[in-house]
Amino acid sequence: MKIAYFTHSLLSCWNHGNAHFLRGVLRELIARGHDVRTLEPEGNWSLANLLADGGEAGLEPYRTAYPELSSQSFAPGTDPVELVDDAELVIVHEWNDPALVAAIGDLRKRGGRFTLLFHDTHHRAVSDPDAIRAFDLSGYDGVLAFGETLSEVYRRWGWEGRVWTWHEAADTRHFHPPVHEGTREGLVWIGNWGDGERTQELEDFLFRPANAAGLPLDIYGVRYPDEAKAMLASHGARYRGWAPNAKAPEIFARHLATVHVPRRYYATILPGIPTIRVFEALACGLPLVSAPWEDAEGLFRPGTDYLVARDGAEMTRHLTALRDDPDLRASLAAAGLETIRARHTCAHRVDELLAVVATLGAPQVERNVA
Repeated sequence: MKIAYFTHSLLSCWNHGNAHFLRGVLRELIARGHDVRTLEPEGNWSLANLLADGGEAGLEPYRTAYPELSSQSFAPGTDPVELVDDAELVIVHEWNDPALVAAIGDLRKRGGRFTLLFHDTHHRAVSDPDAIRAFDLSGYDGVLAFGETLSEVYRRWGWEGRVWTWHEAADTRHFHPPVHEGTREGLVWIGNWGDGERTQELEDFLFRPANAAGLPLDIYGVRYPDEAKAMLASHGARYRGWAPNAKAPEIFARHLATVHVPRRYYATILPGIPTIRVFEALACGLPLVSAPWEDAEGLFRPGTDYLVARDGAEMTRHLTALRDDPDLRASLAAAGLETIRARHTCAHRVDELLAVVATLGAPQVERNVA
């Protein structure tokens, strides 16, 4: 099948978690013989920031890890007919320009012989619903939402029967335990500071407990203002700056454990949606402790695949136990990896995507959109 995916950026993972998942899904589709094209706008802010942070060398980890992937950049105003070309399945991510989203939908309405899906992997449907409702999706065949609670939002907006929950997952070709086990020390947390909506949670469930447990803490990510860096320093944490996501398995392999601190939206009004780091860390066999987060869809086995801390004191107890008990670390690593391999790989998500496409009917090759 010929597939076109419109993303904000495939090249850049700088503050762009969708790139992690997308890379894994696209390489799985290619491995199955599908003809995949990825399109991203010229000058997108994620790539611009990556180049400012790491220069061209910052792209090398991605290019080395994903040699089968490439993307086509396009200028503003490019004819969407040219972009869609002869694709049979077109997926448009929600970080695209609303005018482009509408233009591709218009192509479909005017007889485009392709299946058209909108892919939502963010919390804006609840945090900034006007921004999402501003998209003209009238030409779209359906919506892929990265959590059931987000799917429910779309159903309330009239998408009943045309929205599918499509969770993120781990690319287990790249995210796996190290082939040769090396020295591990301390905790690692890879995540962006964001808009400050979880500052208190980070302090309560990560910085203070790590310090209290006597575990060195390495922090990777972007958008850390000076006051955030000062907070890290006050707790003895080391800020390492941006890390290419392709390097995450190497980073995980140097540490004893990590912590899941969900953004507030995913701990409150959109429960059941983990950050993609949970999938990636467990796929690498890294023990994980989660701050309060409701696994509303039963994606994992809390207490078996990972530990859960209800408050900072319990987080400290869990981290201390992980520090001192190699059997506990081994048990969590094995269980988390088992669940990832059984249910949450990008291969599973490709199966789900193809099932959705089959439900909508096989795309027709002949097109009528010129």
